[in-house]
Amino acid sequence: MIVDEIRKELFDLRDEAYAAFQLKLIPTAEPDSFIGVRTPALRTYAKAVAKRSDVDTFLSDLPHRYFDENQLHAFVLSEMKDFDKCVQHVEAFLPYVDNWATCDQMSPKVFKKYKEQLLPRIRSWIASTETYTIRFGIGMLMTHFLDDDFDPAYPEMVAKLASEEYYVNMMIAWYFATALAKQYDAIVPYIEEQRLPAWTHNKTIQKAVESYRITPEQKTYLKTFKVRKEK
Repeated sequence: MIVDEIRKELFDLRDEAYAAFQLKLIPTAEPDSFIGVRTPALRTYAKAVAKRSDVDTFLSDLPHRYFDENQLHAFVLSEMKDFDKCVQHVEAFLPYVDNWATCDQMSPKVFKKYKEQLLPRIRSWIASTETYTIRFGIGMLMTHFLDDDFDPAYPEMVAKLASEEYYVNMMIAWYFATALAKQYDAIVPYIEEQRLPAWTHNKTIQKAVESYRITPEQKTYLKTFKVRKEK
């Protein structure tokens, strides 16, 4: 059975020291769920698994027991070439995503070819009440709609989000910092007018200042808007 084969392969690739390192980086995952497979090995293995005729059996075996299985799942979805099938599997998987790493590393390549169909799904994900579904939606908006397909309505959609969740607010800050690098003139009013909550506002400035894609002049200007008190 593919599920048993995959688990055996993951344990064959195990690096226990790496598992201990991951535990420190991903505190929301269960401590005993880490096998310790390094990301490059998982990505390589995912390409082979994605080609198997019985891959759907693995993708349907939810919830997975191990973090590494979730990571592999995310990488397999990233390799899928059928948009409708990919979206179907993404939406089946999202309720089981419980950490930032799996969320952020799931980035299906096929999405860039179907942006018109993707946008309604992004709106739905962002409207969710689940932390990592929201984070995934913002991440897809950041990945696919900050260049030629940018519309000022998109940052408005993100700015309207109200959340107490750290991993949502961090993604909002990441979105706006990236948007400043790509659509500076359209985004800088959000900083100038302090349209974001204080913590997210300051984190956006911090991440923008750390970016090599923001000019020194822009960084100096952005730092003048840092809010001293955060709620």
